[in-house]
Amino acid sequence: MAGVRLISTSTVHAANGRASSGRIELNTWDIRKLQIGYIQKGLLFPKPKLPLQYNSSGNMLIHHLKTSLSHTLHCFPLLAGRLATTQHEDDTISFFVDCNNAGVLFIHAAADGVTISDIIKPVYVPSIVHSFFSLNGLHNYKGITHPLLGIQITDLADGIFIGCSINHVVADGASFWHFLNSWSEISKGSIYLSKPPVFQRWFPDGMDIPIRIPQSCVNVEQNNEDFILPPVRERIFHFSKENITKLKAKANAEMGTDKISSLQALLSHIWRSAIHNRSFDPDQETNYRFVVGARQRFQEIPDNYFGNAILGTFVTMKAKELVEQGIGNSAWRMNRIIAATTGESFKKVFECWPASPSFVTLSNGEALITSSSPRFNMYGNDFGWGKPIAIRSGSSNKFDGMLTLYCGAEEGSIDIEACFFPETLEAMANDQEFMHIVTV
Repeated sequence: MAGVRLISTSTVHAANGRASSGRIELNTWDIRKLQIGYIQKGLLFPKPKLPLQYNSSGNMLIHHLKTSLSHTLHCFPLLAGRLATTQHEDDTISFFVDCNNAGVLFIHAAADGVTISDIIKPVYVPSIVHSFFSLNGLHNYKGITHPLLGIQITDLADGIFIGCSINHVVADGASFWHFLNSWSEISKGSIYLSKPPVFQRWFPDGMDIPIRIPQSCVNVEQNNEDFILPPVRERIFHFSKENITKLKAKANAEMGTDKISSLQALLSHIWRSAIHNRSFDPDQETNYRFVVGARQRFQEIPDNYFGNAILGTFVTMKAKELVEQGIGNSAWRMNRIIAATTGESFKKVFECWPASPSFVTLSNGEALITSSSPRFNMYGNDFGWGKPIAIRSGSSNKFDGMLTLYCGAEEGSIDIEACFFPETLEAMANDQEFMHIVTV
């Protein structure tokens, strides 16, 4: 498959210069993301029909997208800024976003001869997809000198791919899709956003602002030097609404309850298959890590809060327990952990963190980790020529055991992008119990 050809690189600034002043102090949830990579998600579209693409003055689609992006940045000034730090006299450091309108990276590229089918038909996600994103290989702390947002528009033979990379320190998954939803609204002609963002960070009452942490804890560059991207592959597993409903019923029946959700049953199903097909020692403990949202647990945090509002948690089971006891047991444990994660849990972690800072890091393969959510509005992103036909992600934060969740194109369905070593993916494909629920 051919590579990606660069056509142009430019910087897009917020319209009307709104992002030319001001600062946003970052909180615990934001700062903990310094050591990992940018969020990278992209939308695959059929190619727009003429005359949207070209006229005598050049590529009208690219001009339109850059103009609408500039107007969107007027509403999202934080994304046009840069990370910044304040060094304090007591050898501590604090972080904020300087809303200086330094601008975002905008790349126009082409994958000559590559078709939509080349992207969505293969069993494994083609490696060329990673080239559809900008700011590859950057950790979030590099946002001090690099853009917080990078957009890459890649022309395919019969389609368009819009790749978006956002610094994870300034946005979680909900905020990532909030921005894309807003950009598509403006691109399609809206003057006002249906969901204006709120940038003011949440802090518990009485907490000192800004949050100061010892400078000795922030040697983030050295802490990431030892991580090498493993030779993993990605495969999209599609689960229909009907099959997910069957899994949910099975999990609840096994535990004699009706509280296990569809997603908990589905994640338990893929967790069991992954551990079974990775040949774990039966007595070895395995972790499933996932995030719980704060927006639903705090009245003070609105749904349009733009930032990080998530807390990581996990379930631990021995491999033999996981494999032998059915999906109900592990799904029920997930359910209980989530139910026990209250607003007070969030506050306790938030308040204790500055005294003993720890950062989110990439896994070494001993755990499964879930990112993203099928609840995000992904297929509703119509920039003016129709809805996307597929969602794909970049190379950032990929390791053996990363599971990325997407809503499916059909209502109620879910796609899971499983990132494992090739031998694990091949074994899962031959696992009849697992594949029986997968829609090929």
